[in-house]
Amino acid sequence: MTKTKTTEVKMIHIKIDDRELSVPEGTTVMEAAEKIGIQIPRLCYHPDLSLQGSCRVCVVEIKGFDSYMTSCSTKVWEGMEIKTNSPEIRQARRDIVELLLDNHPQDCQTCERDGNCELQNLAYSLGVRERIFAGERKHFPEDKRSKSVVRVPEKCILCGRCVRVCAEVQGVYNLSQHGRGFYTQVMPSHGSAMDESVCIQCGQCIMVCPVAAFIEQSHTEKVWNALADPKKHVVIQTAPSIRAAIGEGFGMEPGTPATGKMVTALRLLGFDGIFDTNFGADLTIVEEATEFLKRIQKKERLPLLTSCSPGWINFLEKFYPEMIPYASTCRSPMSMTSVLIKTYYAEKMKIDPKDIYVVAVMPCVAKKFEADREEHKMPDGKPYTDAVLTTRELIWMIKCYGIDLKDLPDSEFDNPLGESSGGADIFGTTGGVMEAALRMACEVLTGLPPERMEFTEVRAVEGLRETEVTFGNYKLNVAVANGLTNAKTIMNRIITGEKQYHIVEIMACPGGCIGGGGQPYPPKGYHFLDRELLAKRAQALYTIDSSKKVRSSNHNPSIKQVYKEFLGAPGSERAHQLLHTHYHPRLPRGIR
Repeated sequence: MTKTKTTEVKMIHIKIDDRELSVPEGTTVMEAAEKIGIQIPRLCYHPDLSLQGSCRVCVVEIKGFDSYMTSCSTKVWEGMEIKTNSPEIRQARRDIVELLLDNHPQDCQTCERDGNCELQNLAYSLGVRERIFAGERKHFPEDKRSKSVVRVPEKCILCGRCVRVCAEVQGVYNLSQHGRGFYTQVMPSHGSAMDESVCIQCGQCIMVCPVAAFIEQSHTEKVWNALADPKKHVVIQTAPSIRAAIGEGFGMEPGTPATGKMVTALRLLGFDGIFDTNFGADLTIVEEATEFLKRIQKKERLPLLTSCSPGWINFLEKFYPEMIPYASTCRSPMSMTSVLIKTYYAEKMKIDPKDIYVVAVMPCVAKKFEADREEHKMPDGKPYTDAVLTTRELIWMIKCYGIDLKDLPDSEFDNPLGESSGGADIFGTTGGVMEAALRMACEVLTGLPPERMEFTEVRAVEGLRETEVTFGNYKLNVAVANGLTNAKTIMNRIITGEKQYHIVEIMACPGGCIGGGGQPYPPKGYHFLDRELLAKRAQALYTIDSSKKVRSSNHNPSIKQVYKEFLGAPGSERAHQLLHTHYHPRLPRGIR
């Protein structure tokens, strides 16, 4: 019998606030303090990003040292004695926060993050009750040139979280600090607009910012105006992951499915039609699986790269333009649904498409950019999707009407674009597109219903997964990635020939759409990139999937109906004309 060699973890004995404890070697002072229930204040620190130690709010006193040390970046050593609280330490932390506040706009009541601002919460907990350090503060204009992400440099506290998430999680490296001293600000290279830089519009900078130095480009006023226009037939569609997260904005436990309550709230807001982007997800699977099977038969342009994540498509166009021919030509579920609303639905309801106003609720700020792309506009130049709301924007609109979501009864989506399979629901989590595609591909390739509906081997909350899926005589090499540093790993393996895949699913955001840049800010007790939070949202979608009678996209009765009445067969000329698109290289300004 072979003995497994185990490595013993060295324990370090320390004292924190006169309490003795032992922690593993390599533990930071902040982590050690949390083990005994001491929460040291922090701003620049994030558990899933590299350590920067720039804000100095987490300072502690260590015996034998004259100056304070940052608890987030200082690792324990044997016999270390730490003091996390004293009048002097509390005053030092207050001084730091007071200095930050006095260089910060005095607009808390009208700020996007009011009530959910880490600086605001820190000021309250440290007892900051007045602005002491009066004087000139920084003045920078807002940068609203992006279709998706607005930069508000006056609010930036230079914590560096956005810089690190853009580099370390997304691998984009779009943001960095420019200028010196009082004039330092975070922005793309040369002060470029976000759309003209290497920014891929994912919005992760918005999610990780502790204040509101990055926010989404709001479409709420456009939607209010449309709803108030009696000449407009205003319809709305909601993405799969919205139903798994919207309840968090109303105090519901993370991971609570809220589909029916959300539909009821949308009716109360006054929408004329309420459709499900899941219908478009089913349609995407049918078209994408058809496209994939044709490529398999011809043994060309493999692997097929999924194309429903707009952040990923932006990344592909800017970082891997030579791989564009491998991307699926299918429009995203949002775009497919919008196209059918202004064609199929308009025809059935006898409404002029010009009088239909389509609103999409998405977990992703990049969808705002996608909706405005020339490839997703009607022949007359107007967009198929007129406005895109993030989950956060919809939560605010519902609250603005005085509606408490959790107390609402359930309602159903409108037909014919409201019926969906379980495979469409799991689109919102990483591996879901792959799993839904495999359900259909298995049946088409073998001629038999799939022996199983759960392909758990492609569920990749951890960020990257490669596996072989076998059904009948077929073996498919597949890969799933979320977060674009993981996408880089996959793409580089394909380009170098290290790996050969048949199909690859890539989602720009950590965890997939459930971790999108437009989702609710994490509720109390969770943090951005929190795997527990992402897992709960994902489980909500898997629960919805498992409860449905129809779980494979190609068996959705409404999908069959739309092909019969309007599109013809999957992959037909009309289907290709309406449901497919193309992509092209997009180099940042100055490199073109």
